[in-house]
Amino acid sequence: MSDIVYLHRADNICVAARNLKRGESITAGQHSIETREDVRMGHKIALSQIAAGEAVRKYGQTIGFATQPIEPGQVVHSHNLEAGRFDRDYAFCTDVPPDPQPISGRTFNGYRREDGRAGTRNYLAVISTVNCSASVAKYVAQRFDKTLLADYPNIDGILPITHQGGCGMQYAGEAHDMLNRVLGGFAKHPNVGGYLLVGLGCETGAMGYLLEHEGLIQLGGPAPRRPPVFSMQDLGGTTATVEAACRQLAEMLPAADDARREPIPAAQLVLATECGGSDGNSGVTANPALGVAADMLVAASGTVILAETSEIYGAEHLLTRRAKSREVGEKLIERIRWWEKYTAMFGVELDNNPSPGNKEGGLTTIYEKSLGAVAKAGTTALVDVYRYAEAVRAKGFVVMDSPGYDPVSVTGMVAGGANLIAFTTGRGSCYGCKPVPSLKICTNTPTYERMVADMDVNAGVILSGTPLEDVGREIFESLLEVASGRKTKSEQHGVGEEEFCPWQVGPTL
Repeated sequence: MSDIVYLHRADNICVAARNLKRGESITAGQHSIETREDVRMGHKIALSQIAAGEAVRKYGQTIGFATQPIEPGQVVHSHNLEAGRFDRDYAFCTDVPPDPQPISGRTFNGYRREDGRAGTRNYLAVISTVNCSASVAKYVAQRFDKTLLADYPNIDGILPITHQGGCGMQYAGEAHDMLNRVLGGFAKHPNVGGYLLVGLGCETGAMGYLLEHEGLIQLGGPAPRRPPVFSMQDLGGTTATVEAACRQLAEMLPAADDARREPIPAAQLVLATECGGSDGNSGVTANPALGVAADMLVAASGTVILAETSEIYGAEHLLTRRAKSREVGEKLIERIRWWEKYTAMFGVELDNNPSPGNKEGGLTTIYEKSLGAVAKAGTTALVDVYRYAEAVRAKGFVVMDSPGYDPVSVTGMVAGGANLIAFTTGRGSCYGCKPVPSLKICTNTPTYERMVADMDVNAGVILSGTPLEDVGREIFESLLEVASGRKTKSEQHGVGEEEFCPWQVGPTL
């Protein structure tokens, strides 16, 4: 195993690849030093003298500024490094990469849907439009346990989709439209073979507005067709609504079970990329390895989504240079400026984003975290930028605006149409998100071995000498297998129902 990782010749720090003791000799490029203190895996070590106020560089980029003089061999972390502010040169479209060499002939076994999209799973969904009907949605789903579904082997389950919102918001305002995009996106999702909607009846998130706003009413024929909808107030309360919804759902089971997997081009895959419980090796192993897999999917004409705008902050200049057009680059910067204003309204700094666990794992500033996070999306051109939960139509690499909080971020990407999730973690996240499978990629071997029941891929082998590209190819092949039905660890545990978490912006009225 290597002692350290030296990422760029312009860096004045390196990263510990294992726990190091004080006095150990390390070599990084032209630097040969001794550690002045114990260093934990994933933490940074100064390679040269760094003056107070001087930029600290990792990945060849600025991750912050020294708050005091730092000697070679010292640990660089929160006690002597702060984010500070610096100007980024966005240099729009100056480094647009050529299209990757096409990858043809790769397929997965999925479900073809009427709208042309492809599902990787086949669920029926009971969607609550407001928190007031959440219990009813759960009660309905609970009626259809594994015993009852045994006669319908092609249905992965009955998914109750519940949340904390749906009322106390401006009618037709930003929060209302955002929630509608999420609910509509899950209703129309290719992994959902059928759904019904349950509401209370008096909420701001009115059923009619949702149906029209999200195109859930199908026009044509003698009369418009709409999905099954149930109002608790119209039907006479909890028990009556549960019984009516259960009768309707029972009628939907045979049609949903008729779905069969068949070979579908990998171009139909829409991959949501996410990192959670990150550590100092996230940007060294798992994220760039996922980036290799992302490039392969783009080469196969698929789609890759990078979200977590608050974890792009400080690295956005790398993406604007890859933007296909200035308009696309400007859309990203508009979102960055919105986040600066949004957080300032509440007296919050974006540099507060690294969590205590992130810092325990070696990450210090939001710039450092972001520079490692954007590696998930690979190296291809940025072709579009989407609002939260907006339907993703483009092929290639895109950005979706979202917070960095994992459940909220992934909920938005799934609502946008993602039918696969690749989730990197260093500290050990156990995240899942029904109805979409979540492949868990671990950044280091100790965490992978400790939490092997929750981890799918060990990218920590990169620190032991396995080529990054090999792990990237392993991730790509694993994604195709999961898309074809292989269950991820989170699916084996049944994780994913409680993680539905729409982004709620603005005041609660």
